[in-house]
Amino acid sequence: MRAETYFCIATNISVKKLLSTLFILALLSVSVYSQSTTDTIVPTQAVPPQDSSTPKPVRKKPAPIIKQQDTLSRSRLIDSIEKSPLVALDPALGFINNLRKVLQNNPYFNFMGPPVRQTEIERNWKGSDLMFYLLVGLFFYFALIKTVFGKYVNNLLAIFLRITLKQQQLREQLLQSPLPSLLLNFLFVLTGGLYTSLLLNYYHAPVSDNFWIQTGYCSALLVLIYSGKLIIIKSLGWIFNISRAADTYIFIVFLVNKMLGIFLLPFLVLIVFEPAGAQQVFVTLSLIFIVFLFLYRMVLTFRPLQNEIRWSLFQFFIYLCAFELAPLVLIYKVLIKLVEKSI
Repeated sequence: MRAETYFCIATNISVKKLLSTLFILALLSVSVYSQSTTDTIVPTQAVPPQDSSTPKPVRKKPAPIIKQQDTLSRSRLIDSIEKSPLVALDPALGFINNLRKVLQNNPYFNFMGPPVRQTEIERNWKGSDLMFYLLVGLFFYFALIKTVFGKYVNNLLAIFLRITLKQQQLREQLLQSPLPSLLLNFLFVLTGGLYTSLLLNYYHAPVSDNFWIQTGYCSALLVLIYSGKLIIIKSLGWIFNISRAADTYIFIVFLVNKMLGIFLLPFLVLIVFEPAGAQQVFVTLSLIFIVFLFLYRMVLTFRPLQNEIRWSLFQFFIYLCAFELAPLVLIYKVLIKLVEKSI
C-alpha cells in the first residue's frame, strides 16, 4: 500500500512538470510567430549574369544642387526665430536679436549687406622730411637772431612800420650793426630762393629736375640781382655826388628785403604742407603781399630821395621804370623762355 501511494504521488508530480513545460513552450512559439509576422521581408532579386561582351552601362553623376540663398526665406526664418517663445524666455537670445537689429539698421556701416571688394593700389611715398627740417632750421635761425639781436629787430620793425618819429636816429643805430643786418640778408636769400623754387614747381616750370639744385639757382639769382643793384647805385651816387641819397635808397631796399625774408616764413609752411586746394589760396595771398611790399618800398623811397635830390614825380617814374620795373620784366622774360624750353 505504501509503495502504491508513493508511485501515485510521483506520477502526479511528473505530469505537472510536463504540463508546465508544454505551456511555456506554447507561449514562446506564439511570441516568435507574432514577431516574424510584423517584420517586413524585402525580396531579393536575382542578378542576371553579365556578359563580358556587352558594355557596362555608364552611370551619370547627378548634377550638383546649387543652393541659392533666398533673402525672402531668410527674412521669414529670422522673423520666425524672433517670434518664437524661446526668444522671449531666453535673455541671451533676446540680446542677440537686439544686437542683430542694431547692426542691421546702422545707417553708417553695412553690416548685413553683401561684401564689397576693394582693390588695393600701392602708394608711391614722397617724403618731405628734408623740407620739414629745412623750415625748422630757418625758424630756428630767425629765433636765434631775434634772441641775440632783439633790439636790432625791434628797431627794424619800428622803422618799417613808421611807428616812431626818430627815424634818423634809429637808422644810424641800424647802420652801426652790420652783423645782424648781414644775417637777416642771408635769411632773405634763403627764404626768397626757396619761395621762388616752390613757385616754379607750382606753375609746372621747373628749371632743374632736382628741387634743391633749383633752389640753389634761385638763391644765387637773388644774390646776383641785389649785389649788382648795390654796386650800380653806389657807383651812380659816387659819379653824381649823391652818395647820401644812394645810401638812403640802399638802406630802404634792404630794409624791405629783410622784412620780406621774415614774413615769407609762414607762407612757406602753408604752401609746402597744405593740400592743393588751399595751396592755391596761399600762393595768391603771398604774391599779393609781395606786390604790396614793393609798392610800399616805392612810397618809403620817394620822400627821403625828394629831400636829397629835389626831383619831380616824372623823374621818379623814370627811375622806377629803369631800376625797379626793368629788372622784374627781364627776370620774367627769362622765366618765360625757360618754361617754353621745358615744354
